[in-house]
Amino acid sequence: MFWFTQGLCFLPAFLVVWSSCTFIVSYIIALFRRDVDIIFPYISDTGANPPESCIFGLMTFISSCAGTATIYARYKYVEKLIEQNGLVKPRLNQAALVFGFAACFGMCVVATFQETAVTIVHDIGALVFFVCGVVYIILQSVISFQASPYGSSTCVCWIRLSIAIVAAVAFFPTVVCASFVKQTTLHWDTHDKDYSYHVASAVCEWVVAFSFVCFFLTYINDFKMFKLQVRTEYED
Repeated sequence: MFWFTQGLCFLPAFLVVWSSCTFIVSYIIALFRRDVDIIFPYISDTGANPPESCIFGLMTFISSCAGTATIYARYKYVEKLIEQNGLVKPRLNQAALVFGFAACFGMCVVATFQETAVTIVHDIGALVFFVCGVVYIILQSVISFQASPYGSSTCVCWIRLSIAIVAAVAFFPTVVCASFVKQTTLHWDTHDKDYSYHVASAVCEWVVAFSFVCFFLTYINDFKMFKLQVRTEYED
């Protein structure tokens, strides 16, 4: 039996691979077309112009769908753990679900409203994605510790907490430095006034994004242990 056929581990595995490809493929295409600079453009900048904008939008939307499915599966898994041992507070699990879904919705907004088309809506979607995403992985780190050792090993719990801390720390420079960037351009020069703020914000944005990817990578082993079933019942 192949490892990805065990339980539902194909969900986080697909999410990790597809999300990584979403960021990297659009960046490579934009780079070869010289639409962005090689040194840390914003993630959205790599999908600002066609044809990479079309690819970025489609792949981001699929990532949000895969993220929604993975987050819901994780919720049902923790819910089952609560039924068995009651170590995790149900409201904590529900809160994580809400923030997770909100982050996926923000990702959908980013995919639909491109940066150069409707900037304000795009930026709001990105903010919702990053804020709710960071809160989600923090809550899931707390849940992991509460459910241990029935859920994940202590080592995995600490790894998740470390990733959550990195994402939370990197989030603030992303937003703060971006607020100082007044130029709206895809090409930067080292002598530009806001260049240092742009680089700091862009680097931290990539760190936060791949922190999310790494966090979902830790789900793979957990998802091997369960399956979800849909039951159909006729109503009299």
